[in-house]
Amino acid sequence: MRLTLDEYSKHFKMSKEMIQSKLRNKKLNYIIEDGMTYIIVTRSSLDTDKRKEIHEEKKSSKTESPEKVKTNTTPTKTKTTVAMILSLYQKENQQLKEKIVQLEAKIDKLIDDKEQMLRDEMSKIEQVYSTKDKQLKNILELVNAKMVAEQAQMIHEVETLEPKEAEEEKPSERIVELKTYLKTLDLENYQKKVIKKRFLAVYGKDVRVIKQNAKLYLDFSKYDYSDLLEY
Repeated sequence: MRLTLDEYSKHFKMSKEMIQSKLRNKKLNYIIEDGMTYIIVTRSSLDTDKRKEIHEEKKSSKTESPEKVKTNTTPTKTKTTVAMILSLYQKENQQLKEKIVQLEAKIDKLIDDKEQMLRDEMSKIEQVYSTKDKQLKNILELVNAKMVAEQAQMIHEVETLEPKEAEEEKPSERIVELKTYLKTLDLENYQKKVIKKRFLAVYGKDVRVIKQNAKLYLDFSKYDYSDLLEY
């Protein structure tokens, strides 16, 4: 009795790898017909049930159509052709193209995200500088306004100071310059010089003697100068 590898594997519960190993080690008897390997099994090595089971299966397989039996028993070997290789390469090439497109899309997205981040950062920096510029502009305007106000105040003080100095140069009617007053007296020049030296000597000690702009003045409305004018 001869069995195919599938039949032997099925009936003896053995994997095809193990059967192939036994065949290589010549632990099983086999023959090869039309490229098909058959394992020779003696009836004496099989029990009654096993022989009956194999016999029934062989009988049922014979009732099948020859075309079907040939299809089941003869393995078909697909020949590799140039067209198949080209088709395989085209398929792999198409897959690679799709992966490249996906990678390019991801790269474009990363670049767009990076550029957006840079634009956001630039916008923040411009906003900060714009705010700083406004603050600096306000500070400069305040400083400028303060300087203008101080300059205007200085001009006003100068303008108000000049009339005051003019007033100081021109004593009030109650105050008379010593030199002018001495001209009204009937005195000699040397006598006038003596009186003037007398006033200069007591200036700073006598409150009656008034000096403004290097000139001596007499205030007759308040003081009596008879002792200093006596000659």
